[in-house]
Amino acid sequence: MPNRLADETSPYLLQHANNPVDWFPWGPEALARAKLLDRPIFLSIGYAACHWCHVMERESFEDEALATYLNGRFVAVKVDREERPDLDQVYMAAVQSMTGGGGWPMSVFLTPEGRPFYGGTYFPDEPRHGMPSFHQVLEGVDRAWREQRAEIEASGARLVGALVAQSRLAAGADGPSVTLLEAATSAIESSFDTANGGWGGAPKFPQPMTIEYLLRRHLATGDDRPLTIARRSLDRMADGGIRDQLGGGFHRYSTDPIWLVPHFEQMLYDNAQLARVYVHAWAATGDHRYREVAEGTLEYMLRELRTADGAFAASQDADTEGVEGLTFTWTPSELHEILGDDSPIFSTAYGVTEGGNWEHVTILSRVRTDEEVAELHGLGADDAARRLDAARASLLERRVTRPQPPRDDKALAAWNGLAIAAFADAGRLLGEPRYRDAGVRAAEAIV
Repeated sequence: MPNRLADETSPYLLQHANNPVDWFPWGPEALARAKLLDRPIFLSIGYAACHWCHVMERESFEDEALATYLNGRFVAVKVDREERPDLDQVYMAAVQSMTGGGGWPMSVFLTPEGRPFYGGTYFPDEPRHGMPSFHQVLEGVDRAWREQRAEIEASGARLVGALVAQSRLAAGADGPSVTLLEAATSAIESSFDTANGGWGGAPKFPQPMTIEYLLRRHLATGDDRPLTIARRSLDRMADGGIRDQLGGGFHRYSTDPIWLVPHFEQMLYDNAQLARVYVHAWAATGDHRYREVAEGTLEYMLRELRTADGAFAASQDADTEGVEGLTFTWTPSELHEILGDDSPIFSTAYGVTEGGNWEHVTILSRVRTDEEVAELHGLGADDAARRLDAARASLLERRVTRPQPPRDDKALAAWNGLAIAAFADAGRLLGEPRYRDAGVRAAEAIV
């Protein structure tokens, strides 16, 4: 039987409309019910394309016994972070303050007044990897609510006070000084992954704004070190499985430090920012490959995310028919069927093997250059490049006939603003009027 989310318009909330959990949308009704019943609020925040949101739904929110426990002791509230970025920002800051990290699905426990007192992200259905199960978390919070109520409310009040003070400090900050910029550059350099590009281990996010900063720092100072770091990151991401080597878009993040295995959701804001930074990298260096990557990403946005009125949809899902990456992976037999005699050439370039590089299939990543492929197969470099271009086109054409990941059709003003900026810069710097026209059309649709 549908719950209260059945009347919502958000694709993410509608995904949960048939859960046995008695979900409320965020609003006065949920808060009033929590106060009336004197129960804590369980707030779950996510988005339609989020892989781990789907996992937690399957494991926990569709479980009848767990839902009965949750419904009997909490008021459960679902929020689409893309619909309510204000709530997402506030409660993400709280979770980060409590745990030192954050992500989605975000799981936060609140007093009936909405003050956070405990939180985290994904909780599994069984204890694993040092994490408690979601049922254990619910039992612990319920017990603390009944037995340590005063401490919980005091903790929530302290946390809210700290967040308010932090926001006031940020609002009053002056622009960055030269000293601060130099310190930021040093911090970026010291945490840089020299082997693989980017920053951090796993999960590993593209961080286009950090790369944008490095490009601007290079142009402002003439220092080549920021440019070297930026280029290493751009090159490794362009080669990796985080980039759809056929369709041109970027997946949201890599589950490993080497950019190979992504979570497969594709977000408008990521692709808009990455397209723009590759355009700027081409303008700064003249390296034609950056132009190719930028154009591929822009074409992905036009092909897969543009709506009928010219705006851009929010995302494509990580899962296809409930299977992660189903649309994007390949086997040697599939390549041979489609490419025939050119399948060994393509496999050499993109690392396709019988055993695969992920769950017995292959996520395409560029492991050899055109020149290396040509030498290994006794071809001229131009011939190898031509054959690889044709192979990519053939595989993309075939891939379109596969089941496709669902699209979240919400057109968000802020994310469309990022896309408009990317198309405007591409039109100007690449000399492509149709990119400018796409940006203008999106702006008209949003306004």
